[in-house]
Amino acid sequence: MTDTAANNLQAEVNRLRHELQSLKVDKQSDDGEQVTIAEYLLARLEQLGVTSIFGVPGDFNMPFLDYIEDHPKIDWIGNCNELNAAYAADGYARVKENSIGVVTTTFGVGELSAMNGVAGAFSEMVPVLHIVGAPSTAQQKKKPMLHHTLGDGRFGAYIKASEQITIAQAVLMSKTNATSEIDRILTECITRARPVYLMLPTDLVSQKVPAGRLEVPLSRTPPPNNPDVEKFVLDEIVKLVDSADQDIIILVDACAIRHNVRQEVDDLLTRTQFPVYAAPMGKTAVSENHNRYGGIYIGSISDPSIKEKVENAKLILSIGALKSDFNTGMFTYSIPTSSTIELHSDHTQVQHAQFPGIGMKQLLPKLTARLKQFESSASQLAVPHYKAVIPNEQHDDISHAWFWPRMGAFFKEGDVIVAETGTSSFGILDIPLPERSVFVSQILYGSIGWSVGSTLGAALAARDKKMGRTILFVGDGSLQLTVQELSTMMHYGLKPIIFVLNNKGYNIERHLHGMHRKYNDIADWQWTSLLTTLSNPNPQEKPKSKSYTLTALLEDKIFSNTGEMQLVEVVMDMYDTPRALQAAADLSAS
Repeated sequence: MTDTAANNLQAEVNRLRHELQSLKVDKQSDDGEQVTIAEYLLARLEQLGVTSIFGVPGDFNMPFLDYIEDHPKIDWIGNCNELNAAYAADGYARVKENSIGVVTTTFGVGELSAMNGVAGAFSEMVPVLHIVGAPSTAQQKKKPMLHHTLGDGRFGAYIKASEQITIAQAVLMSKTNATSEIDRILTECITRARPVYLMLPTDLVSQKVPAGRLEVPLSRTPPPNNPDVEKFVLDEIVKLVDSADQDIIILVDACAIRHNVRQEVDDLLTRTQFPVYAAPMGKTAVSENHNRYGGIYIGSISDPSIKEKVENAKLILSIGALKSDFNTGMFTYSIPTSSTIELHSDHTQVQHAQFPGIGMKQLLPKLTARLKQFESSASQLAVPHYKAVIPNEQHDDISHAWFWPRMGAFFKEGDVIVAETGTSSFGILDIPLPERSVFVSQILYGSIGWSVGSTLGAALAARDKKMGRTILFVGDGSLQLTVQELSTMMHYGLKPIIFVLNNKGYNIERHLHGMHRKYNDIADWQWTSLLTTLSNPNPQEKPKSKSYTLTALLEDKIFSNTGEMQLVEVVMDMYDTPRALQAAADLSAS
C-alpha cells in the first residue's frame, strides 16, 4: 500500500470514529440546541484558536461575514485583495502554531485571486481553511448566467482548480451533512498540515443544525503507529547509533514545525545531547541559542565548518526533511542514504528501507527513551557555535556582508522575523536568532511579494501570543507587488518594523539570469513617503507612522521599541548580494 493510500484510509477511519462519537452526543443531547451553520463553523474555528479571519467582501460571502463581524472572539480583517488575504492567513498559521489560518472570499473572482496564496500554503505544508461564499443551492442546480461565473453553466469549474492545491474539499449543498463535512475537512487540515476548501452557499449560512457535535473536540492525534513495526524500527535505529560509535548529528527541517514536534525534538536534544543543525526551512525549529546547536546546513553553500561537521558524521538523524532545491543548496546535500535515518509525519526511512505509517509524533518520545543511554558520549562531541561577525568596512556603502550581521545584533528575544523570498531569506540564514524568535519565510514556493501579506497575519498572531516585535525584510521589487497591505496593518493598529532593501530591482533574478537586463529593473518609488501616503488622511488625527533612512537608527531605543509602525529604506548597490544567494545562483547556473 502506498503512503497516500494508507493516509487516505486512516483519514477515513478517523472520520468515522469522530462521526460515531458525535452521533452519540447528538442522540444523548436533551436540550436539542440548534445553531446556524455559520455559528457552527465559527465555533469550531474558535476551538482551534482562530481569532482573525482574512478576506475581501463579495455578495456571495457577505451573509457569512455578518456572523464573523458579530462574533465576540473572532475578528474580521479586511484585506486590499484576496491574494494578500491568503498570504496573511498563511503567515498567521505559521506563527500561531496549533491553530490554522482562515481566508474568506467570494465565488469565482475572489477565490481565483486567492489561489496562488493557498497554493503556497499547500506547497509548504501550512494549515489554511479557504471559505468560499457561493451562489445558493437552487442557483447552482438551475445554473443561470450569474455574475462571477464563466457564463457557461459550469458552477463546479473553480473547485476543480482548488482540488489541485487543497488536501480536502467540502461543497455544502444541504444542512443534513453540513456539520460532519465541516468537521471532516478541519480534521484533515489540522492533522495533515495542508489547506482545505469549503464552499458555503448563501442560503445555507443561516440554516439551523444541531449543536451537540461541538461537545466532541476535533482530533489532532495522528494515526497510531503499528507497535510491532515501530519496535522493529526503534531497534534498528539504536543498532545504527551504536555501530556509529555515537557519532551522530540531528538535522531538523520544516516539517518538524508543521507537524508539531518541536517539544519532542527539544526533549530528544536535552536527553541525548547529540549535536543539532537545521535546514533553511527549519530555521528556529530549535533554539539557535541551544548549547548543542551548530548552525544552518545548506549543502555545499554551508559555512565550511558546518559543512564539515554534518557531512563527516557517521550517522544523521533527519527530522521533518523537505528536500527542495533552495533548501538543500541546489540539491548538494552530501549525505548518503546509507548514513541517514529520516523521520516524517507519516513514515520513517532507515537507510534504504521505508516504513509507511510510522509517524514521528509518536516515535520520537520512544526514540528519546532508547537513545538517552548515549548522552555521556554524545555530549563529548564538539559543536562549534557559528557567530556572525560584523566586518569593519572602510566605506559608507551598506553591503550585505555588513548589513545582516549588524541586524543580528538588533534582534531581541521573541521577535517574529519575516524574510522575503530571495535576497532577504538568503541573507538572514547565517545569522543566529535569539531565544523564542520565529523565522518566517517561503523558501520552497517562493511567491514574490508573499512576505508583506504574511507579515500582517504574523503580526496578528504574534500579538495574540504576546510575542515580541514583528520585523519584515523585503526588497523594493517584491514590495511593489503587495504594498497595499501596509495600509491594512496600520488600520488594525499593528506596528511592524519594515526594512525595504532598495537595490533598484530584482536582485535574486539578476543573479540567476540577466544581470544587466532591463527586465530586472523596476521603477523607483519615494519609499520614505510611503507610509504617509497609505495612512489615514484625516489631518486632525495624530500620524500613526513615520518613515526613516538607515543611519545610526539601529542604536535608537525609541525606534527599537516599536511604538508605531516604521519603515526603513536601506539603499544598497544593485549588484551586491548575500554570500549564500550568490553561491546558490552559481550552482543554479551550472
